[in-house]
Amino acid sequence: MSDTAAPGAAELRIDAPHRELLDQVLDKWSLSVLNELCERPCRFNELRRAIPAVTQKSLTATLRRLERNGIVERHVVATRPVAVEYRITPLGKTLRAPVDVLLEWADAHMAQIEDARRAFDDELE
Repeated sequence: MSDTAAPGAAELRIDAPHRELLDQVLDKWSLSVLNELCERPCRFNELRRAIPAVTQKSLTATLRRLERNGIVERHVVATRPVAVEYRITPLGKTLRAPVDVLLEWADAHMAQIEDARRAFDDELE
């Protein structure tokens, strides 16, 4: 932080609503779903195939959370039988830049993080 920052500007404050939102949109399955939907809209089973480790129950819950937060929208396709397609919303697309920043940070610091993990694990042994 710069010396000219306002008092308290350096404080990291994550209030409950922010924490809840971040927990819901940055969890393991949400990031995988968003990664798939950034490319193109997908049906439920396409997402299941693209993310084989996710269970049907977890994928359903993840899609519902993302839809509730306005990140993903559910679109009913008028076919026989009726199909549902999921797509990222304009609001959801705005998550790309901050997620990319977090990934860049992780890439830049992964060696240090792995060293810290090894040191921690070695102390436990």
